[in-house]
Amino acid sequence: MTTLTTVQASGLLFDMDGVLISSIGSVVRCWREWCRLYDVPGADTFEVPHGMRAIEILSSLRPDIDPADGLRVIEDLEIIDTADLRVLPGVQALLAGLPPERWAIVTSATRRLLLGRLAAAGLPVPDRIIAADDVTRGKPDPEPYRRGADLLGLAPAECIVVEDAPSGVSAGLAAGCRVLAVLGTHQPAELAHATWLTRSLEDLHVSLEASGLGLSFPPV
Repeated sequence: MTTLTTVQASGLLFDMDGVLISSIGSVVRCWREWCRLYDVPGADTFEVPHGMRAIEILSSLRPDIDPADGLRVIEDLEIIDTADLRVLPGVQALLAGLPPERWAIVTSATRRLLLGRLAAAGLPVPDRIIAADDVTRGKPDPEPYRRGADLLGLAPAECIVVEDAPSGVSAGLAAGCRVLAVLGTHQPAELAHATWLTRSLEDLHVSLEASGLGLSFPPV
């Protein structure tokens, strides 16, 4: 019989890409097209650094261009390219059962891209969002998740971050949160610094309790 890990929290802070939705196909295609448009060497094999804000990626690739123009181009490409975007298993039911004041999305995507992807996926837009353009320092800096906890009116220690990328795990821990990492975009060894690791949100059960939320999941 599988042993479940059971923990309590007052709020949940979800990354978006790789946690709630899969957009990796779009991300890879669009960044390679962006690299071709901006004459970046090796465009056709460019590997996107997962969990990093677009503004930081493009600034590292072409520090000589106007970052606002470069950001607008990659946003346009990614908003249009939704062919293989999909909601990940267990997400619809999980979000439907959460009180709106108990969760937020904290993402490296811009707010415009976040809203476009949620609409394309048919997922609810939460009342509380921290997007790339809401922070001055992106993951792995703790600022995004500290801001997310503030939006819920909670201390970071009361929140559990749900992440899929090493940089996001590091950001959540540095903010003072506990971190549940889910598999999908990275290998278990790359996420070993998370507080817990589980296979999928399909395996996560959340119950409403007097003190907040009770989470149970099979650990990896």
